Amino acid sequence: RLELLRVGSPQGAGAHQVYTLVEKSVVQIVTKKMGKSGLEPFATGSGFVYDTDGRITTNNHVIEGADTIEVTFLDGATARARIIGTDPYSDLAVLKVEVPLEKLKPVILGNSSSLGVGETIYAVGAPFGLSWSIAQGIVSQIGRTLPASGGYSIPGVIQVDAAINPGNSGGPLLDSLGEVVGVNTAIQSETGVFSGVGFAIPSNLVKRVASSLIRTGRYDHPWLGVSGTDVTPSIAEKMNLPEARGFLVRSVAENSPAEKADIRGGNKVMIIDGANMTVGGDVITHMDGKTIRKLEDLLTYLEYYKRPGERVVLGVIREGKTMTLEATLGIRPPPSSR
Repeated sequence: RLELLRVGSPQGAGAHQVYTLVEKSVVQIVTKKMGKSGLEPFATGSGFVYDTDGRITTNNHVIEGADTIEVTFLDGATARARIIGTDPYSDLAVLKVEVPLEKLKPVILGNSSSLGVGETIYAVGAPFGLSWSIAQGIVSQIGRTLPASGGYSIPGVIQVDAAINPGNSGGPLLDSLGEVVGVNTAIQSETGVFSGVGFAIPSNLVKRVASSLIRTGRYDHPWLGVSGTDVTPSIAEKMNLPEARGFLVRSVAENSPAEKADIRGGNKVMIIDGANMTVGGDVITHMDGKTIRKLEDLLTYLEYYKRPGERVVLGVIREGKTMTLEATLGIRPPPSSR
């Protein structure tokens, strides 16, 4: 693999070499839904071969609501797929196809934590149904947050400037070694098409979620049970905090790990920056000794380093005093249970 990538000029051969490594691993996904005239096309997307047992990884939103799912390989062979498991909270899904072993060329999942801003990346997929297209770009930033089901968020997301369009969803984001470092998932656009800002779910989260979906058909996200806001200079001033840093807990979910750990939400309303805001709750500043500057830090630590049933030690500021609380993480409830 490394020897292959050294071949050719650095100016133009990189994308071709990466594409050659993964072209047989990438698939096009077409979903259909029962309509008045029978099964009708519903959505298209992309995916990639996860292992030699016929498992395919893609986005949950690509296959959600479909009555049938078809997976097409580079040579044109198409197979019906069944769902192994889905996780709307990370927008990931694992499918299964029954095809000859020689068609299954699994990707190599890389380490998304090693990505740096400005690093060259490649997106392969089927934008607008144009299958096996490759786009080149760079990592624009890391640690972004995307909205997910039930009012939750996906933390640690990779932002790229490679052309990602409808149909790319579920396809691989690759580094210069041809290893998958993310799953192309969303774009930010006023028109619904590429505008230079795309997002991918990091491979390190894909590894956790996909392996669980394969084992159990589900993935249990760790849950603390707090909602609130990042501390701003105005909030810090009103609450007499030493600095504008941390996560202000405004409310605590009933029977949640946070409630059992005696984490407290707001108890009064103040006008801050011209709007009513509930304040007075605990300000989370640390988790297991790691600094929590804002909600993104809290979510990222829980999602990538903790599991339900594990304990976390929280450093909080309560009414001007610093204290430590311990909580045992629960399982994030489904959206309807919130």
